[in-house]
Amino acid sequence: MKLLRYGPKGQEKPGLLDAQGKIRDLSKVVADIDGSTLTDAALAKLRAIDPASLPVVEGNPRIGPCVGKIGKFVCIGLNYADHAAESNLPVPTEPVIFNKWTSAVVGPNDGIEIPRGSKKTDWEVELGVVIGKEAKYVDEANALDYVAGYCVINDVSEREWQIERAGQWDKGKGFDTFGPIGPWVVTRDEVRDPQNLKLWLEVDGHRYQNGSTKTMVFGVAKLVSYLSQCMSLQPGDVISTGTPPGVGMGVKPEPVYLKPGQTVRLGIEGLGEQQQKTYAAE
Repeated sequence: MKLLRYGPKGQEKPGLLDAQGKIRDLSKVVADIDGSTLTDAALAKLRAIDPASLPVVEGNPRIGPCVGKIGKFVCIGLNYADHAAESNLPVPTEPVIFNKWTSAVVGPNDGIEIPRGSKKTDWEVELGVVIGKEAKYVDEANALDYVAGYCVINDVSEREWQIERAGQWDKGKGFDTFGPIGPWVVTRDEVRDPQNLKLWLEVDGHRYQNGSTKTMVFGVAKLVSYLSQCMSLQPGDVISTGTPPGVGMGVKPEPVYLKPGQTVRLGIEGLGEQQQKTYAAE
């Protein structure tokens, strides 16, 4: 299944994308696409519904973040060896963990706000993992059983705040609009192998990132297991699993960063696409 949320910001309704690409309204069935809807039992009930029995959503509504009421937005840094190299940093021996604030979360096609004074706002296409069952001290062999589904994430990053100013990476990762998520959650039964997905990103039509999740340093199962050793994961939590090479910071001979008025497009095989316009913070 492909589950989504549509409608004005803050008023999103739950929906399902049918086989013909039409949005079907789920609001008479569930209140939202959130942790309570993403458990195995809740997803099984949704699978039993004939999509043709649900009302078609007419027009072209805004698509919101594909998960509502996110509890934790956990991110993994330097999880592709070639991205670590372009960042002039060693390949990690254990996952590098940081967080995005949930106030950064926006829809997949909402705009990206360039922060005041920013000259180093960057892009990162990433595979998102949505948790469907509480995970604590989970073995790697069973870790994928705790995943509800997968989605596209743009881990937008302000590199000066992230790297050049004292403190943690979180500062450069959590600006408003820096967490586009969606367009939909694709349930795990429809993703045969999360370690064999192509992912890409373009800015103004120029392809900067073109990678595959097969080159991750730590795969999805390892990440879920590892995180569950140092925190419990709850249904509706989101993990952003790192980016392949091709970020603006790594462009040679000179880095390239986002400016107001640009268009960012990105996608992951089988999980959909995003498109954002950049604009200056007021």
